[in-house]
Amino acid sequence: MSQQGDRPATTDDWWGRLYDESAPDTGPAGAPDDTIDDRFDSAADTLGAGGAADTTTRAGYGHAVDAIGVDDEDDGGDEDEDLDVGAATGSGPLSRSPAWWEARGVHPVIQQPAPAPAAPPTILDTPSGPPVPPPAQAPVPAPSPVAPAPLTPRPRAPWEPPPAAFDPGDPRPLPGAVDSPPPRVTIPAQATAPDPRSTAPRAPKAPNPPPPAPAALPTYVGDRPPTYDAEPTALPATDAEDLGQLVADTALDGARYGTYTLRAASMRGDSARYRGEPRRDALLTARFGAGASALVLVAVATGARATEGAHLSAADACRWIGGAVGRSHSRLSEDIRAGRRGDLKSGLHRLTDRTYGKLRARAAELGRDPEDYTASLRCLLLSADPECRTRVFFGVGGGGLFRLRDGAWQDLEPLLPEPADIRGEPVFGFGSARSDAPSEQTPDGDRLTMDLEITKPPGPVVEDPVPPPPEPFRFRASVARPGDTLLLASVGLAEPLRGEPALGEELAARWAPAEPPGLAAYLSDVRLRVKGYADDRTAVAVWEA
Repeated sequence: MSQQGDRPATTDDWWGRLYDESAPDTGPAGAPDDTIDDRFDSAADTLGAGGAADTTTRAGYGHAVDAIGVDDEDDGGDEDEDLDVGAATGSGPLSRSPAWWEARGVHPVIQQPAPAPAAPPTILDTPSGPPVPPPAQAPVPAPSPVAPAPLTPRPRAPWEPPPAAFDPGDPRPLPGAVDSPPPRVTIPAQATAPDPRSTAPRAPKAPNPPPPAPAALPTYVGDRPPTYDAEPTALPATDAEDLGQLVADTALDGARYGTYTLRAASMRGDSARYRGEPRRDALLTARFGAGASALVLVAVATGARATEGAHLSAADACRWIGGAVGRSHSRLSEDIRAGRRGDLKSGLHRLTDRTYGKLRARAAELGRDPEDYTASLRCLLLSADPECRTRVFFGVGGGGLFRLRDGAWQDLEPLLPEPADIRGEPVFGFGSARSDAPSEQTPDGDRLTMDLEITKPPGPVVEDPVPPPPEPFRFRASVARPGDTLLLASVGLAEPLRGEPALGEELAARWAPAEPPGLAAYLSDVRLRVKGYADDRTAVAVWEA
């Protein structure tokens, strides 16, 4: 019990007092009508609005409530009454007075933030003039004085997923991010684009000067051009059974081994091209062996002039000397690298004699004179060893061997020995003197004779002329220097080199640089023509690195 003697209040007593059926009901409201205006006035008093709004305010609020979607089912025809009042006061959905919450800065509807104004175009700084101002833009209306209410993020419920992580590739800005003005870009003067809005006339761009044309190389030397055309005119005649005996108008080859670069070319002369005759010069380039012991052979042969099948005899001479050198290339390569001049000269002389012996045998098979089926032969032997700079020349017949050193030509053709120099001692029994032979005279000066009266047969009668002695064998071995150019030429190029100094000067000017020419340029150099020289040309040049 309490101090007053009452019983303590229990839960049942409290519940009974709250829901006591004996208590009288409050009953209906005292106002005759319970309209939405009355409810609005009550809400305004509760919020401290300072009194009920006027009829115009109530009409606007009715339109606002309709826009929001408040249910007026219990109000009957109040909606029509509000519309009539609004029409009577001259205000409606499109023209009305601002409501009280608009004047006080309280708006029941959350406004969307206005889009940010477009960034002004970047001003390009150019060193050639002042910056170009951006174009004028339309005036932007001032923002409404009513600021939107700040949004307070609500706490996330346990069942809601966490917010997605920021993706660097997402073009959308982060919440609360402020767009920074774009940086100023400076473009170099040479890369500045012209302003398309500028009306000033543009200065014409100066055209780039054309590259200087290379100087044309002369095609001939001398006072007048040659008589014949520079290009082939007629092809040689042939039979269906003799197609294997045809030779091309021009042959071109090249290689590089060790410290030297090789270029070789052979072409028909102007007269042979005009008359449709085959090329009488033959060219052979071959390599035997591999590595440092390899041996390179270049053979040049020229058939006899004004003879039938001269090109065939030249081809046979090149083929047979090539076979002889190929079978002995190991020994020849060792002799060249060791510098055995005597062994090289005797061995190559023997191989050359065998080649000409085959030519005479071939002439006998064809029923022709050996002098008709022959050719002049000139060869070069080059070692592939970079440490060996010995260059060996050998051959029989006419032609030329030249060397370009320090811008000047040197004639290296071996001189032919005089007949008196090659005449040896008399053979015993045919005039030779011996110290132990008995004297043919008596002390008195009489000659001792013996006549056995034996009849001697008459000597042979020689009806044909005595054949000319064979061409002497030519040999030369020399050591090359860096920058030298060795030239082996047939008669068609050797004669104008010796007879026309302008040809040698022109070739020296073209070949003076250390870098050897390409095949096409080398062919153009070799075909440099001279009036009065129209024979076939074959040239083999070796450039020393």
